[in-house]
Amino acid sequence: MSDPIVNIESAKELGLLPEEFEKIQQILGRVPNYTELSIFSVMWSEHAAYKNSITLLKTLPKKGKHILAEAGAENAGLVDIGDGLACAFKIESHNHPCAVEPFQGAATGVGGINRDIFTMGARPIAQMNSLRFGKLDNERTKWLMEGVVDGISSYGNSFGVPVVGGEVFFDESFQQNPLVNAMSAGIVKADKMISAVSKGVGNPVYIVGSSTGKDGIHGATFASADLTEDSANDIPSVQVGDPFQEKLLLEATLELNETDAIVGMQDMGAAGIICSTSEMSESGNSGMRVELSDVPLRQDNMVPWEILLSESQERMLVVVHKGKEKIVEDIFDKWDLNCKIIGEVIPEDKLEFLWHGELVAEVPASELVLGGGAPIYQRESKEPAYFEQYKKFNINDVKEPEDYKQVLKELVVNPNIASKKWVIEQYDTMVRTNNMNTNLPSDAGVVNVKGTNKALAFTLDCNPRYVHANPEEGTAIAVAEAARNIVCSGGEPSAISNCLNFGNPYNPEVYWQFSGAIKGMSKACIKFDTPVTGGNVSFYNQTQIDNKIEPVYPTPTISMMGILEDKNNITTLAFQNEGDKIYLIGKSENDIASSEYLFSIHGVKESPVPRFNLDYEYKIQNSIKNIIKSKLVESVHDVSDGGLIITLLESAMYNNLGFNITSDKNIRKDAFLFGESQSRVVVSVSAQNEAKFTELLNNEGIDYSELGAVTNGEIKVDNDLFGSVTEYKTEFDTAIEKRL
Repeated sequence: MSDPIVNIESAKELGLLPEEFEKIQQILGRVPNYTELSIFSVMWSEHAAYKNSITLLKTLPKKGKHILAEAGAENAGLVDIGDGLACAFKIESHNHPCAVEPFQGAATGVGGINRDIFTMGARPIAQMNSLRFGKLDNERTKWLMEGVVDGISSYGNSFGVPVVGGEVFFDESFQQNPLVNAMSAGIVKADKMISAVSKGVGNPVYIVGSSTGKDGIHGATFASADLTEDSANDIPSVQVGDPFQEKLLLEATLELNETDAIVGMQDMGAAGIICSTSEMSESGNSGMRVELSDVPLRQDNMVPWEILLSESQERMLVVVHKGKEKIVEDIFDKWDLNCKIIGEVIPEDKLEFLWHGELVAEVPASELVLGGGAPIYQRESKEPAYFEQYKKFNINDVKEPEDYKQVLKELVVNPNIASKKWVIEQYDTMVRTNNMNTNLPSDAGVVNVKGTNKALAFTLDCNPRYVHANPEEGTAIAVAEAARNIVCSGGEPSAISNCLNFGNPYNPEVYWQFSGAIKGMSKACIKFDTPVTGGNVSFYNQTQIDNKIEPVYPTPTISMMGILEDKNNITTLAFQNEGDKIYLIGKSENDIASSEYLFSIHGVKESPVPRFNLDYEYKIQNSIKNIIKSKLVESVHDVSDGGLIITLLESAMYNNLGFNITSDKNIRKDAFLFGESQSRVVVSVSAQNEAKFTELLNNEGIDYSELGAVTNGEIKVDNDLFGSVTEYKTEFDTAIEKRL
């Protein structure tokens, strides 16, 4: 068997820098063979090693009173939710695979994130996704969107975990490079978590689940480079998923967790066998000896480096206590899954890979991984020229509309505002009967924790235009909005996982955006006491616009979980009764910056982030918590994209009610209706609770104002009839479907 030649050129072809190739030779004390070079290429890729981001990631707050597994310690974060239970949750990207093969790219993204959860012994109970596409009138965007949604629904529905929320956003910045971020959460007994560790000399190492094929080889390297016109030729780098096989693997894994046979377990995602063997070994201060010819294969003529790097789905690496082999084998035999010993734990810090008894690669485990020998860089940072330009925006340069009714009609069918019903209806939202939003919509996805009085709330949030306008403040707003959605649903924010989608880190302006986003996330997470439990960095997301390669809008997606200690406190966003009074908590400002209204109606793309005060936001959220606990409101809904009138419409449409409001004469009417001033929440209050409600707010010194009242279906602003809620609802619900 002859390997390809190894030299500086072959190293570059595998994505390694010249100085990295030199470092590999120093570590090994010799020139690596091709299998070893391939090992370093995937393990030192940005996707696996976070080499351009780890320095900044380490500055994020990670400790909290409920955190059981800190960021980077395990496959996912783990949060104590009481009653002897813990929640494992995580969000990750599958952007590049989806750009070239949207169905399988999205499907395997769902499969991979669910495996991260159940490899810890947790049963997945909820999924969410955050999707970004180009303009919806573009044929390629339609193809990408339809493929991605089909992939998510096909895998997730078959696997049997409900989708409880998410977001879809359209902008030309994502024209060639969509963002597909998948989140999963699961429940495990707090003392039954399975750790991703390998230890105990002589303990057998098993590969379980599906057979190994050539799909996904060099997938981690593929995800760590710019997309080009030739990226479609890299389709072999996209994995192929089988949700039914994953369902079997889930049940076998959870059954195995009820035994005392497991030392540690890790799923095989990016970089496959080499990633699992190295990370588990490094975590346990040990090594492994692995016989690659014992790995069950589904394709002929696979060579060692292909087996090591394959990203075939639905596979796990399990280290078992010696003498407990039969327990493990019987369980996997019951579920009709591969369960094969491929190696053993050794005491030395090295990984030995053999092929029919012949040594084909030998590398130190600790030198491959994040925090070990993997290279760490801090790239050049430079403030973009546009940043100062955005600050020059003046609201007085924007003419107020002559027909406010027409503006509302245009916003209601705007793809970023309109209902994502076309997407949602393709997902199974009711499987396992945990989803509490089925008949009670709220700002966050709320999931019942059966057998307790608790529920969990989940949300995904990020407005990439805000982050582009000001990375630090825009990211702080993303964290704040996530917390606000949890609070408005009746929950207490607990922790976040993040998916950081940016352009090429070697671009100083991109690195400046990334640095600012980390700062904004850090200060907001500290304020809301929501430590970062882990996540994913996805660099090299870029799009060609007007014959120029531009980074996508920076998109640090925030996945937040919260706890409802009393599930009876779940709060709906929907108006409940005609005649209820409508109040705005917080204050509107004379501000239309970065709003969908300014961007889409006026075509103004250069404006600053909406004004934001973190302390004020925190104060508003605490007040909302008290109001909900006091059971003084009928509905609660935060003001976000589209502004106040879109929030009111969303609250009105669910029960076909309307509203009659009066605008604030102290600010421009378009800013009042369509501006996206932060830290605002709309509530409806019954007549019998109104006095107690206003007394509570007055005692807390909270800004509030009476907007008007809930009607039987008419929409009125300043006594001007805007129409009926049913006509808006029809357009709102069908806008995306009509465009597709």
